[in-house]
Amino acid sequence: MSSTSRMNEQSAMADSARIITYPGLVGVLGGMGPLATVDFMQKMLEATPATRDQEHVPSLVSSIPQIPDRTQAFQGKGESPLPALLACAKRLEAAGAGVIVIPCNTAHLWFDDIQANVGIPMLHIVDATLKEASTPGNDVSRIGLLATEATVASGLYVNRASSASNAKAIEWVLPTDIETQEWVSPGIAAVKAGKLTEGRELLTRAAQALHQRGARAVVLGCTEIPVVLNDQNSPIPTIDATAALARSAVDWSRNARSR
Repeated sequence: MSSTSRMNEQSAMADSARIITYPGLVGVLGGMGPLATVDFMQKMLEATPATRDQEHVPSLVSSIPQIPDRTQAFQGKGESPLPALLACAKRLEAAGAGVIVIPCNTAHLWFDDIQANVGIPMLHIVDATLKEASTPGNDVSRIGLLATEATVASGLYVNRASSASNAKAIEWVLPTDIETQEWVSPGIAAVKAGKLTEGRELLTRAAQALHQRGARAVVLGCTEIPVVLNDQNSPIPTIDATAALARSAVDWSRNARSR
């Protein structure tokens, strides 16, 4: 090999060793669960107006299913997920992400703690969902919520909606304890276990119960739920939190790349 060729090869190797940064790079803190993360990525693709590879959203995905269970931690029955969430968030930041999104509703109970420990912004899934619920022309104010026990009990949606100055007033229809124990929690668990037909049947029953108690639309407030429930099979219109966060991430990335 000539000295010139060797120098060119060494220069190429040095270039490849550098971290290349991309404007609008979205860091996805996922794995909670893996299928929900894949669903988020699919919905981010669908939300992107692109005609070629280079027009799509640059993203880094951290999918670590071993993050401790969020509901068990909230209920005092399990290990806190915060150390693992922070480790994943900092890894995404160090790799060059310009924003972090978490396609898991219950993990947002630790959102403020994560945000306080990273130097890049984060997009909140509830903010994205409430924004879509308040879009002009959407006159639905009595909305059901399907979510994990921790998301419902913590008031993650109810409290954030009431504190948002620009959000319309929402009358929430929440699952009863029996509905949660018999349909919602088992339905979410079934999706996590890959039993999609069983999960769909259970969660459809839960949505029907909310509809019978007056809900005119339902927020799919656990990212496992929209894997099997949507406008085509739900008894009432759905507001998909996963899709809302995906659209928010796409908007952020396109704005960042247009500056």
